Amino acid sequence: MVTKVQKWGNSQGLRLSRQLLEDAQIGVGDEVDVAVHDGVIVVAPIRHLRGKHRLRELVRQIPKGQKSEEVDWGGPVGKEVW
Repeated sequence: MVTKVQKWGNSQGLRLSRQLLEDAQIGVGDEVDVAVHDGVIVVAPIRHLRGKHRLRELVRQIPKGQKSEEVDWGGPVGKEVW
């Protein structure tokens, strides 16, 4: 795919075709890592190793005013040092 670097406000950007993004398995809103290797710009999707949940989304689900209490898991079992 050939495209042009264009000015958007105070930044520059590239438009990427839907097909290109589908081939790279990147969707709108996905996080990507952008890096330069030997003068080449590399855009790679960030893969979440532990599933599709993101910490910020999970924290948003905690009810306002939630009070957590300490949980006693019992005494040491084995060679733990407390």
